Amino acid sequence: MAAILSFGRRQSAGRPAAALRWSQPGKVLSSKVLPGKARFRMAVLSTTLLSTALLGTGLVSSSAAAQAPAAGQIVATSQVSAAPEQAGGWQSLLDPALSQWDSYLSFRHQESYNGEAPRDANGQLIAPVGLNTDPTGVFSTLTENGELLLRISGEIYGALTSKAQYRNYHLTLQYRFGDKKWPPRLQKLKDSGILYHATGPHGQEYFRSWMLSQEFQIMEGHSGDYWSQASSAIDIRAYPPESLMSAIADRRQPFISVGKGLTSPGFVMREVNAERPDGEWNQLELICFEGQSLHIVNGQVVMVLRNSRYVDAGGQTVPLVEGKIQLQSEAAEIFYKNIRIRAIGALPERYQPLF
Repeated sequence: MAAILSFGRRQSAGRPAAALRWSQPGKVLSSKVLPGKARFRMAVLSTTLLSTALLGTGLVSSSAAAQAPAAGQIVATSQVSAAPEQAGGWQSLLDPALSQWDSYLSFRHQESYNGEAPRDANGQLIAPVGLNTDPTGVFSTLTENGELLLRISGEIYGALTSKAQYRNYHLTLQYRFGDKKWPPRLQKLKDSGILYHATGPHGQEYFRSWMLSQEFQIMEGHSGDYWSQASSAIDIRAYPPESLMSAIADRRQPFISVGKGLTSPGFVMREVNAERPDGEWNQLELICFEGQSLHIVNGQVVMVLRNSRYVDAGGQTVPLVEGKIQLQSEAAEIFYKNIRIRAIGALPERYQPLF
């Protein structure tokens, strides 16, 4: 049982070089010299045992809490640790060993990818890289100026997935993109995302990489967009799509339904571009409460959503109000830091009029 994570950033060009060493849990991946005045040091940490402190906070969902030990019972765990609670009930969700997360990597998608299962030059199916297997260091940690950061290289499609499930929470993090891009997005905008209420097996959607979920998009010029993943659906305050124009979020508009089984496709553009200039840190907030959610970028609400749900294999609509959290690896280098989460007992009062 665990929580979430927090990541890092790149340095801007034009500064003196500094030694940088990337690390993964238990090993050094590489040693490079990168531009930058700040001095980096390798993040090295031994794994620790899981604290049971989260079980009484309401942060972990009821399905996970049901596994809590009885009073006085000692349960052995390994490779998992929970960060101590901070002021205001916040939990820090990053440690150098990424002990609160699983990794999943699928494929090195190419420009020709069309949604079909990838095959090699001989026509044989290519197997996904898999769960908690990361031979090229797609997910790694580092420290800069005393801050712990996480780097996602984007080289292979996939995600970090929280080991715990969450319901009714406020998640906050900071991100900035790095310099690298990979096929099939070499000529496209840098892209990543937060997937929430993630459930079921990995690889359920078009790119065969992620869980059924709702997406808070992180993309150059588009942070805060919504995408449906697999068979999810939701209602969003937005102008409806028309012809080639996508739906556009607007808090003054009625809710429209988007996603699986609906006439509106599973994409809605954010209300406003609230991102900071390239190279600066952006702060994102995701607030979820009983099927309602808010996408907030640098303090501005850019999307209002409600009635989170999915369509099951039998065609029945099922509420989607809890699940894991995923951070995507999607063909662009990205850094995160200061990822924190806390349980909430109600939607914050200042946001209630939006619904």
